[in-house]
Amino acid sequence: MSPNLKGALFMMASMAGFTLNDACVKLLAEDLPLFQIVFLRGVATTAMMAAMVWAMGGLSFHIPRGDRGRVIWRTLAEIGAMVAFLTALINMPIANVTAILSALPLTVTLAAYVFLGEPVGWKRLLAILAGFGGVLLIVQPGGEGFSLYALAALLAVALVTARDLITRRLSRDVPSMGVAVITAAAVGMFGGVMSIGEPWRQVDLEAGILVLAASTVIIAAYLFSIMVMRVGEIGFVAPFRYTSLVWALFLGWLVFDEWPDNLTLLGSAIVVATGLFTLWREQVTAKRALRVAQPAKPAPGRC
Repeated sequence: MSPNLKGALFMMASMAGFTLNDACVKLLAEDLPLFQIVFLRGVATTAMMAAMVWAMGGLSFHIPRGDRGRVIWRTLAEIGAMVAFLTALINMPIANVTAILSALPLTVTLAAYVFLGEPVGWKRLLAILAGFGGVLLIVQPGGEGFSLYALAALLAVALVTARDLITRRLSRDVPSMGVAVITAAAVGMFGGVMSIGEPWRQVDLEAGILVLAASTVIIAAYLFSIMVMRVGEIGFVAPFRYTSLVWALFLGWLVFDEWPDNLTLLGSAIVVATGLFTLWREQVTAKRALRVAQPAKPAPGRC
């Protein structure tokens, strides 16, 4: 297989893993309280991830002094995004939540332009505005399908965007997998603390299998997302991120007997289209900058 094909398959596998994790959590929420789920999944995920990375000889928790504050803020943003996202996921159709989260490439691009000064042309800005219009069709403020849980999904988008901006500011000396393990452990501990105020329920065999499955597929998703960055061209591979919406539609129909209304489907199509356009424009801009940076080749001499 070509590197691009491998990258596309890794990206699709990563998105399938994240969406399957969401489906497992949504099923667990039918029997277990939210923070008990967060704690159990956090413990299992942290243990499995730490053991795997340690066995590979790449586990390091050395965070440079200048990055420690950023890692703390990143972890807090991750915890807030997790709570907001799972609150929306448990109470909304999985496809609707996934469609709202599909706006992340747009929000990250806009936030990087506003807060980090990264260049964004007027075409991408128009695409971002159109994408936000698609999000409004999904959320449907003032409509019959609107709920406060849609606002929780939007809050998750904002917090994940903040997390990604903080991640961009981390130095190259910060160990990526070490930060991932720290984050997973912090999320699990937060769930444990918050679950003290909830009545714990007995974890039967089915729930235990779902917790193990959620932990396994989310680790696989993280691994595939890392492998994506090591093969293929980003401009070719990145659009396959939107296969998560296909998985969400399929799992929502098959497992939860859910299917979005026409406005939600239209909004999802707009978000995906504008996201693809934004990714394409980023690739075009990067290639143009590369051509400008390369020195001109001297004209061939005459005999």
